[in-house]
Amino acid sequence: MKASQFFISTLKEAPADAEVVSHKLMMRAGMIKKLGAGIYSLMPMGLRVVRKAEQIVREEMNRAGAVELSMPVVQPAELWQETGRFADMGPEMLRIKDRHGRDFVIQPTSEEVVTDIARQEIKSYKQLPKNFYQIQTKFRDERRPRFGLMRGREFIMKDAYSFDRDPAAAKASYDIMAQAYRRIFDRFGLTYRAVAADSGAIGGDLSEEFQVIAATGEDAIVYCPTSDYAANMEKAEALSPVAPRPAATQAMIQTATPGKSTCAEVAELLGVTLQQTVKSLVLATDTFNKEGEIVKTKVWLLLLRGDHDMNEVKVGKLPGLAAFRFATLTEIEDHFGCKPGYLGPIGLKQPLSIVVDRDVAVMSDWICGANTPDFHFTGVNWLRDLPEPVLVADLRNVVAGDASPDGQGVLAIERGIEVGHVFYLGTKYSQAMNATFLDVNGKPQFMEMGCYGIGITRLPAAAIEQNHDERGIIWPDALAPFTVVLCPIGPDRFPDVKAAADKLYGELLGAGVDVILDDRGERPGAMFADWELIGVPHRVTIGDRGLKEGQVEYQHRRESAATSVSVTEIMGLIQSKLAA
Repeated sequence: MKASQFFISTLKEAPADAEVVSHKLMMRAGMIKKLGAGIYSLMPMGLRVVRKAEQIVREEMNRAGAVELSMPVVQPAELWQETGRFADMGPEMLRIKDRHGRDFVIQPTSEEVVTDIARQEIKSYKQLPKNFYQIQTKFRDERRPRFGLMRGREFIMKDAYSFDRDPAAAKASYDIMAQAYRRIFDRFGLTYRAVAADSGAIGGDLSEEFQVIAATGEDAIVYCPTSDYAANMEKAEALSPVAPRPAATQAMIQTATPGKSTCAEVAELLGVTLQQTVKSLVLATDTFNKEGEIVKTKVWLLLLRGDHDMNEVKVGKLPGLAAFRFATLTEIEDHFGCKPGYLGPIGLKQPLSIVVDRDVAVMSDWICGANTPDFHFTGVNWLRDLPEPVLVADLRNVVAGDASPDGQGVLAIERGIEVGHVFYLGTKYSQAMNATFLDVNGKPQFMEMGCYGIGITRLPAAAIEQNHDERGIIWPDALAPFTVVLCPIGPDRFPDVKAAADKLYGELLGAGVDVILDDRGERPGAMFADWELIGVPHRVTIGDRGLKEGQVEYQHRRESAATSVSVTEIMGLIQSKLAA
């Protein structure tokens, strides 16, 4: 490709609404153009990156035995109503009506459609296993689309769906996909972690996220530096403390804490560590009748150490708390006789269910609210001042330094960007949609399913967040819009420069190298600035002075200076760099 035939449109400054590095650099490099909130046109330079990502994904999916198809973006609501997700997905799913008033959705994912295909086409165990995948546009009506392609409303995703006879076979399909994903992300040349994850709204009970490591990532990744353990924050278990509960050494005293309503303020006032305080979180669960009216409300008190944060996913998995909400002010006052800020488990006005975090269960001489404004209890101890906790559970987010759940060290935390997710679904969708096959015994069985997604348009943004500097993007070879750029200096004034550039360009094309020749006639400074911003990893500069000495200059995008290379050796050098 020659630059004069391509479309290059760079900006010196990013638009004011671009917040994160990838958004700024993709806009400045002319890779995307905003059409509406969370909706972007992929410009030619950006589309080349996306197509390269798609090709790697497609090659590895085919290698793993998956079969490509394409499912409609617009899908009839009836399929989603079969699984209940037409209502459950909430406002994130865009619903539309056709001219006849029939309901449709703009697909956010395709479990329902692919299950419908399977129940029509797969009749016998002899047709299993099967794995169907597509690379297709999706739409999710994000409440707050932001960060460019990182959290857009319209995006391209690779989604695959496996169908198997039984759980063992489904687990084998899951493992094949998990390994395929590792090959995919290895080929992208990105630093990533595969972490155990919660399945969330998709369902299922076996799940891994693939996270590209980046300081600007939205997700917290928990891992053990001395073992293979890795999980996302929602999944990472906080183990029970090994040490037994210390004996009480203080009397319980109602202590004045005027105006101090947070654990941090109370700890500072009393001159103690935050770890000696206990926070009270009040939740509620509602029971509904057939008409959707609330017929019963149960109030819960959760006790966590003052320096710990509640993990909502863990709490939502506890018996009775699946659909919890935070209690209203009226509910709190009815049970505690006090407004938030001074709440605690002692002296309640009405009984409620108390769930205690594992760390709190082994604390002694701790501090909590006294259910009286401007007062806290100090020196609180189990058994003596309140009953031994009955419901003890892991309620919190882990923190760096916690013991690793695998017993192989302590945990560390880093930031990441989720770019892929694999799920074992079981029969969640096949049962809801009656997707069965005849097993070897001639009896119908529900198909066991898995689903596997990769955010194709999120990948470039994640790669940029991990690979950039003050000059612009630094693409890994596999994702770069062009792998090599040739920069002739003054080709209109120096025929030998033009001839050498054209010759090398032809040789690289003949060798299958993805090369672009910048024949725009730009000044060297402007030309170099463009390609450093765009992030092409390998640059060869051809100038009249160097050619007189039989030399050109090679520079990798990560290098601060160019290296002189013989004209006769430059082709071999580039090929060796690309092979490495």
